[in-house]
Amino acid sequence: MNTDLFLHRSVALAAAAGLALSVAACSGSASGSGSSKDGAGSSVSATLDPAAKVTISIDCEPPVTKTAERKQWAEDIAAFNRLYPNVTINSKDASPCEEPAPFTAQLKGRTQTDVFYTYFTDLGQVLDEGQAEDITPYVNETTVPALKDIDPSVLATLKADGKLYGLPTSNYRMGLLYNRKLFTRAGLDPDKPPATWDEVRAAARKLAALGNGVNGYGDYSATNQGGWHYTAELYGLGGAMVSEDGKKAAFNTPEGRQVLQNLYDMRWTDNSMGATQGLKWPDLMTRMASDKLGMYVGAPDDITYMVQTLKGNYADYGMGPMPGGKSALLGGNDYMFKKGSSPDQIKAGIAWINFKYLTLGKGQFDYARTKADNLPVGLPQPFFFTGASLAGDNRAKAASATVPVQNYAPYLATSVPGRTEPANAQQIYKVLDNPVSAVLTDRNANVSKLLSDAETQVNQVLASLQ
Repeated sequence: MNTDLFLHRSVALAAAAGLALSVAACSGSASGSGSSKDGAGSSVSATLDPAAKVTISIDCEPPVTKTAERKQWAEDIAAFNRLYPNVTINSKDASPCEEPAPFTAQLKGRTQTDVFYTYFTDLGQVLDEGQAEDITPYVNETTVPALKDIDPSVLATLKADGKLYGLPTSNYRMGLLYNRKLFTRAGLDPDKPPATWDEVRAAARKLAALGNGVNGYGDYSATNQGGWHYTAELYGLGGAMVSEDGKKAAFNTPEGRQVLQNLYDMRWTDNSMGATQGLKWPDLMTRMASDKLGMYVGAPDDITYMVQTLKGNYADYGMGPMPGGKSALLGGNDYMFKKGSSPDQIKAGIAWINFKYLTLGKGQFDYARTKADNLPVGLPQPFFFTGASLAGDNRAKAASATVPVQNYAPYLATSVPGRTEPANAQQIYKVLDNPVSAVLTDRNANVSKLLSDAETQVNQVLASLQ
């Protein structure tokens, strides 16, 4: 994963994309008659009049260091302005697009852009500061034609009290990343990754038996990332981190204990995780890219990092669903709309997001352009479409693929429900680093006591926030 997404992925980052909606269809969304009800029940026009003069500021323009992405942003604004010639977009670049401290300061000072980038986990904070417009009256299948095919679990991350506050631009579900080269050497089928923790454990033993410093499975256990991965693995088993009301810890359960016991058994009984622990980002990627690690839990963009930064090979990596398959930690990013924005500013922002991020064949889904600009095509991210949009997206992605899409077929073929991170995730993850680290470094670790102590600490954290 990259450091931008890592900051909120918990820290921390799909198959989507596809057949083009025609310009006529885009024009239809610009001038259609779609309307809906505002909060008071009054009818409002949801679509932007192409003749309306409106200026909006938007952040997360790619920085100048990302030459191809910056070029594409400018191209897309020019294409958008052919549909909406009277909309002025003032872009603000940033890398990363959001950092927690400056973001908090912007919300408090009300200095964020009109259309501002957030992570899925930010909704509560933004609403607490009263800094997001309810866009429910403006979003329908006229203004966002692919709306019916956006995964409901993704849209749910942007809703509160039945109101919609943002639109997604990218997302991920965590799964099992693995080294196909090592799988083949160990006699494992690289097209059939393990789907349960018993299978992970058995495969890890075979991988570790290769010797030469190869570890079968790896995990983070420091800088809040141990807690983050603990959460992902717990979700896979069907567990939860906090109660539904968010007031109590909910991980001290058989599923929660199983997560720690799995790690303990692989570390001490099987010796398939190696003696070096206390790992943090990007240690797992570094080890896999150097063919010293067989498997770990991660997100699809880790593959990009291993290739582009660590000089790995796309053909060497595969991805399967989250072991356990009950649910997968879901994360991603979106745009929200500044409180006080005018109706035309909201409509213009929605029209831009729809064009750039939600229209098959356009913007981020213009795979022919992505390929021509020497950027990767075929990774399973973003992953928020379903139905006809997903099918068309897959066809278009395969037609322009520059990476071996078949390597991610097991991940894409298994439908695993997404589940977002708990509120106050970083404070919770900091506590959970301790039991994860303990079972990986102490042969005498007591799983039940570790979880009980963590439960007490997390309950104290949650109580202090109420």
